[in-house]
Amino acid sequence: MREMIAAVLAFGLAAPAVAADAPAGEIAEIRAFADAFDAAQIAQDRAALGRMVADDLVFIDGSGKHYGKAFFIDGWTGAEDDYDPVTLSDRVILPLGKDAGLASAETILSGRSAGTPFRVRIRFTDIFRRHGNSWQATYIHVTRMALEDAPKP
Repeated sequence: MREMIAAVLAFGLAAPAVAADAPAGEIAEIRAFADAFDAAQIAQDRAALGRMVADDLVFIDGSGKHYGKAFFIDGWTGAEDDYDPVTLSDRVILPLGKDAGLASAETILSGRSAGTPFRVRIRFTDIFRRHGNSWQATYIHVTRMALEDAPKP
């Protein structure tokens, strides 16, 4: 279970890179959704994640396996799991048109699973699509990275 949870994104603050020609409003809207989505994961907010994740989510975990919405949400909302605050680095926010956007970053995700501490370093990419007046995560891809190569704070 811990490997699956480690395979997804985390919440934090970092100055994002953005497309130079992207409208500021689109960038702000995507960033706001990405921030809320990340916060819902760390807070283990199953109801929010249920609304924010598309029913047809494609989730590729750190091992390269393909999963869907239920697996993704279950991984973040385990009763015996909790997460430490995290900071995102090398963050990118990129509009992909009027109704789609991308958020990507690197982070170290840590916490406890069934009382056992864990710490992993990941890079993730989330693709969001607008559905009416709201956004949903439709694609999430995670790459595990060597923890020992992480930049020192």
